[in-house]
Amino acid sequence: MKRSGILNRHLAGALAELGHGDGVLVCDVGMPVPAGPRVVDLAFRAGIPSFAEVLEGLLEELVVEGATAAEEVREANPETARLLADRLPQLAHVSHEELKTLSTTARLVVRTGEARPYANVLLRCGVFF
Repeated sequence: MKRSGILNRHLAGALAELGHGDGVLVCDVGMPVPAGPRVVDLAFRAGIPSFAEVLEGLLEELVVEGATAAEEVREANPETARLLADRLPQLAHVSHEELKTLSTTARLVVRTGEARPYANVLLRCGVFF
């Protein structure tokens, strides 16, 4: 058994398969999950695990070269907007409708238990060298 890092075997395996440029949608329980990408649903109860916890864990495991969130997060969910701005300085914003369209290109969807609006971000994988 692993001692540290991501213990969920489905998520650990999915992350290991990602390559440069692949998209990872980290989303709340309200975000429509697009058909096609691999989905790892971590939601256990409302708020568990939180979007912040899942994002922090993923950022420890991934190299991220770009990220996109819904512009609506700034007004509707300022706490998440601050988290995204602090952790993802290269963050771009689009409308929520555009984010849903972009999410169809994701290779992996990680669903959190977050139940606050617009707690979603599309990460673009980079390379470690």
